[in-house]
Amino acid sequence: MKTLLATALCLGLTACASPGVEQYKAETPVLDLRTYLNGTVDGWGMFQGRSGEVKKRFHVVIDARWEGDTGVLDEHFQWSDGSTSRRVWTLTRQPDGTYRGRADDVVGEATGELAGNALRWRYVLALPVDGRTYHVDFDDWMFLMDGQVMMNRSYMSKWGFRLGEVTLTFVRRPGS
Repeated sequence: MKTLLATALCLGLTACASPGVEQYKAETPVLDLRTYLNGTVDGWGMFQGRSGEVKKRFHVVIDARWEGDTGVLDEHFQWSDGSTSRRVWTLTRQPDGTYRGRADDVVGEATGELAGNALRWRYVLALPVDGRTYHVDFDDWMFLMDGQVMMNRSYMSKWGFRLGEVTLTFVRRPGS
């Protein structure tokens, strides 16, 4: 019985582990946030619950600008239910090449690691649902496909339990 419990615990812990961003260091094109997220970027996405059912779709327009190592991403969301929302990120590139970020609905500070074409962005979001606010962990994985397109998959969890996923495709506007 003890062996069975120990095996189950090890399998459970292994299942929670995720790959590190460094495994993508040789992938191209190389993602430079200050280049890609500069100008206007459109995004189309959807939120799926635990069962995979699409709960909500959205379009986001991001107006991004950088001064040195500090960037501001002004995100305007239009949701499939007709509602709108806005999030303004302030990102700062760190001396070691990682990123830190803040936004009004982010609890504490977001952290980002880059390698090759990939960005792993982790943060806790204060998410309003039915009149209550929940602190939800986000683990975003973004992959630059070419100079215009970046794909994003976000895993949402609370206390280690998966709540759902957000899938999002970003496209830089011509001339941005």
